[in-house]
Amino acid sequence: MASTIENRRRTPELRSFGVVVRRLREAAGLKQVDLADLVNVSRAYIGHVELGKTRCRLDFAKRLDDALQANGEIVAAWNKLLESIKSVKYAAYFVNFPKAESTASLIRVYETHIVNGLFQTEAYAGEIVKDADILNTRMNRQKQVMSEPAPKIFVVLEESVLYRKVGTREIMQEQLEYLLELSERPGVRLQVLPTVYVEDARSAFTIATQADRSDAAYLVTGTGGMTSADPDDLANLHERFASLQAEALNVRDTRALIRRVIEERWT
Repeated sequence: MASTIENRRRTPELRSFGVVVRRLREAAGLKQVDLADLVNVSRAYIGHVELGKTRCRLDFAKRLDDALQANGEIVAAWNKLLESIKSVKYAAYFVNFPKAESTASLIRVYETHIVNGLFQTEAYAGEIVKDADILNTRMNRQKQVMSEPAPKIFVVLEESVLYRKVGTREIMQEQLEYLLELSERPGVRLQVLPTVYVEDARSAFTIATQADRSDAAYLVTGTGGMTSADPDDLANLHERFASLQAEALNVRDTRALIRRVIEERWT
């Protein structure tokens, strides 16, 4: 039986969209695995869309529409889904950021002290999160966000994170090697920020941008964090991130630095 959390995620709007996809897939005489092959995703992802467990992005809805020769019916269902979601109004500081992150088409991250949760190995994350259930939730969230079709992810990482020992030397070596691997992915742009002063960049934050260009942000605070969709906050964070990118090493120099730190400190 589905968990309470899972049932809450399956909103009527998501389920309705999933029903449309399933109906058209079956009408085309295709199994989930057949459709998955046509649109280059996993069978499980197709299953999640059809069950209303996840909200796909518009570009993926278009791919489904083309693959099933649906003549715009899936795109129309996606647009109806989006309008239904937008009609639900929340206060600016009451936004479900994990949900916003999981459906984003672009994620921008600035990290100051540790590797961002999306890029953590399980061993590294296990040194930070001691509760097994919370650790499992973190790793599942990572898989959900990073699975295809994955969003574009731009990350600016403080150089000190590469040297800050979390766990053992082996854990740090594995973590930095994983950062190198991720940096080679087409949709990922990883930049390291040298130890320089950047005005107003005092704490870590993440901005999740949806296909309709709406934004939500998560800001780390001294007691945890806060989520915001306030336009003034977001405008400020966009400006901060642009400044951070300008001061950071480029992608190629970032890879070279990470390789050097692995060899000199963690091997």
